[in-house]
Amino acid sequence: MPSSAPTPRREKKTKVNALAEDRRRSCYFCKENLEEVDFKSSTALRRTVSDKGKIRSRRATGTCQHHQSQVAVAVKRAREMALLPNVSR
Repeated sequence: MPSSAPTPRREKKTKVNALAEDRRRSCYFCKENLEEVDFKSSTALRRTVSDKGKIRSRRATGTCQHHQSQVAVAVKRAREMALLPNVSR
């Protein structure tokens, strides 16, 4: 005979990367004690630019909000001075 008691339901597992929960990226510029991001330091700016030349997001690079806004201005200036490539399509 079938029992009338409800069967226990499985709890859904969320698709969260276990490594991402444990480790949070810190801002590279804060680590290096840089108060301002300089457009002439192309090695530091290349970390924040993708292979196609686009500015990577804060979430991808781990930079803080203060330095990310400085990075955006510095990358744009470096592109103008031909230190970094423009976005390729």
